[in-house]
Amino acid sequence: MINAIARLEIAESNLAMRAMFAARKQVFVDLLKWDLPVLEGQFEIDQFDTPDARYLILLGADRQHRASARLLPTAGPHILGDLYPHLCEGDVPRGPRILEISRFCLDRNQDAASRLSARNQLVTALVDHAIHERIDCYTGVAELGWLAQILRFGWQCEPLGEPHGNTGSKIGALRIQIDDQTRARLERTGIYTPLSLQLVESRESVA
Repeated sequence: MINAIARLEIAESNLAMRAMFAARKQVFVDLLKWDLPVLEGQFEIDQFDTPDARYLILLGADRQHRASARLLPTAGPHILGDLYPHLCEGDVPRGPRILEISRFCLDRNQDAASRLSARNQLVTALVDHAIHERIDCYTGVAELGWLAQILRFGWQCEPLGEPHGNTGSKIGALRIQIDDQTRARLERTGIYTPLSLQLVESRESVA
């Protein structure tokens, strides 16, 4: 497991990352009651927050966290491949041009309209990042309600298998194809949104 203390020490000079880890704790641990490690009672950091992880973080004018996501290379450890491969009917998608989206986090301290705007801007940032970095595909694991939303965004997205779990807490795996038509597809559904929040892209590593 990653040395979480080392990760946090690096993040001390990066207020955006500290805000992201704190927001993840508020959403995934405090609100959703997921059983996840918490550092110093404030920061949700797990074994996948490694030097290979990338982060997209959106900040408001007040420099406060509004939304964020973690991207993991699928050639290495990642949530679908390591924890939930049974969600795929076939092989887990892996490759140098495939990334996994995880910890898609919308800050709790904003109203519904601001949350919707932050969500759309984060989806936009994910698409633009993939196009810029020549990423062909995203994968991910999501609870059923969130999975249904993702499938309706307008991009090329498909389940990788049948959802598993108990009624009310089922999860499923998905694949999102990214190409030169993805922006236009999301524009037609009103999801693609020019950024008004500040985007921070971080790839800090632990030495």
